[in-house]
Amino acid sequence: MSKFSISTAIAGAATAILLVAGAPLAGAVPSDAAEPRVITYDASQAEEFQAAIDEATETWNGQVANVKFEKATGGQADLTVLADDGWPRAQTDSLGVGTVWMGREAVNEGHHIPRIATHEIGHILGLPDDRTGVCEDLMSGASAGTECQNTLPNPTEKAQVDENFAQGLVIEPQLFTEAPVAATR
Repeated sequence: MSKFSISTAIAGAATAILLVAGAPLAGAVPSDAAEPRVITYDASQAEEFQAAIDEATETWNGQVANVKFEKATGGQADLTVLADDGWPRAQTDSLGVGTVWMGREAVNEGHHIPRIATHEIGHILGLPDDRTGVCEDLMSGASAGTECQNTLPNPTEKAQVDENFAQGLVIEPQLFTEAPVAATR
């Protein structure tokens, strides 16, 4: 047997042993790599707010690694979005599951529609209100005032969402109402 044939045979045997032993090949994706949790949503009853909901889900898709929003296709959605004349609010049933109401009252007062949508979806992702009055804090909600148009979660909010989904946070059903209140900080 030639040196080349022996080398090829040894390399082949070594590769087979590594594969049987469970060693990954170079460039292979580890099998324990966490896939993002897919949250399906239905904004068909969100009326004039449908585009804002689509924008908000894309914002979250671009800001966190452990969650991916997709439009529901035939079947029950994890997140249902409705429009009404009240104040915006969110009802969580569990992490990533619930209902958002896009209330026209806040819009009529001048609050930024895309911010409202992204904020309310933040509750579905396990984030509480944090009435700092700071525009850069997405979860400060209405306390940041009508001039605030920030739709991006801050680094702490992003990290919290990723941690919530990485650890499988269990949250109790809760209703988050966004009626305006004074900032707490």
